[in-house]
Amino acid sequence: MADPRYLDLARVLVRYSIELKPGEKVLVETFDISDDFVAVLVQEICDAGGLPVLEMKSQYVQRKLLLNATEERMQFIAGNELERMKKMDAYIAVRGVFNAKEFSDIPGDKMSLYERIWLKPVHLEHRVQHTKWVVLRFPSPQMAQMAKMSLEAFEDFYYRVCTKVDWAKASRAMDPAVALMKKTDRVRIAGPGTDLRFSLKGINVQKCDGHKNIPDLEIYTAPVRDSVEGVIQYNTGSSFRGFTFENVRFKFSKGKIVEATANDTERLKNILDIDEGARYIGEFALGFHPYILDAMDDILFDEKIMGSFHFTPGNAYVGEADNGNRSAIHWDLVLIQTPEKGGGEIYFDDVLIRKDGRFVHEAFTGLNPEKLRIE
Repeated sequence: MADPRYLDLARVLVRYSIELKPGEKVLVETFDISDDFVAVLVQEICDAGGLPVLEMKSQYVQRKLLLNATEERMQFIAGNELERMKKMDAYIAVRGVFNAKEFSDIPGDKMSLYERIWLKPVHLEHRVQHTKWVVLRFPSPQMAQMAKMSLEAFEDFYYRVCTKVDWAKASRAMDPAVALMKKTDRVRIAGPGTDLRFSLKGINVQKCDGHKNIPDLEIYTAPVRDSVEGVIQYNTGSSFRGFTFENVRFKFSKGKIVEATANDTERLKNILDIDEGARYIGEFALGFHPYILDAMDDILFDEKIMGSFHFTPGNAYVGEADNGNRSAIHWDLVLIQTPEKGGGEIYFDDVLIRKDGRFVHEAFTGLNPEKLRIE
């Protein structure tokens, strides 16, 4: 028997996140998740009058494709997937975690072929810009282990953060913050090992209120591409290409990452050298989900941590918060500024906005956890 919480989640995705209308075509792409949930999701799409197309994938099988990647193979797959994506009005991706390190032994040149030829044109350039879309993980024993919880406790946590938020109320609470950010020029971020300065002048600002990711709750923009100066020391681990990077530190000059270190600096530099845009920042975002308090090395959760921000090397969001940076990667790296993580401050035009992870400016105080929690 399907978990009754499946229907709550499917309704959030179909009725709220992509706001599916009768007759709209929606691609459902799943990786390693329960058939029971897929069936509930497809039924909800049909009940809403949509036209579902289903693609069920496996990380284990995907690894074989990537290990054998050639330019010809990637172009053939990407061409077919792009043609299909162009026919869609909406996209729902539900990604389970079969093995968080499944791609860790794929050579960098093979992953680069995938990112440049398949990921970038199909997803970064078309799906993100031309469809209504939402992406989410699905609970599994592996995710529970990453979160250092029992499976039962993690599932309770998961459905709370995904379905027990008044997304429409949270969306309204973001409006004053978005308005202030749109008028902001200079940003300064300070904290242990971090002293960053950059401009937001002329860059659009977007609120994330459950229409792109579940869970959600962030506000994002991008720095003026050449304006970033200073250093940042991230304090959460981040897996990329199957490897978990720790203690990532960047130094910037005229927007470019000119120094980069981590627990595997050579592997880090190989990623940053994939193209010119990989050494520039494509996104700056504030996270404030009231129920997500700790990192679990899953970016769809970690980037929403209450009291965090992420500062993202790679591609900017074209048409949404665009600073002109283009890259085959978009790598959200997170810094938490709560007291337990060392604290820190964020200033907009020399005015303190957030201190030690808590908003202090009136335009943002509606986003503090006690205002967003549904007890």
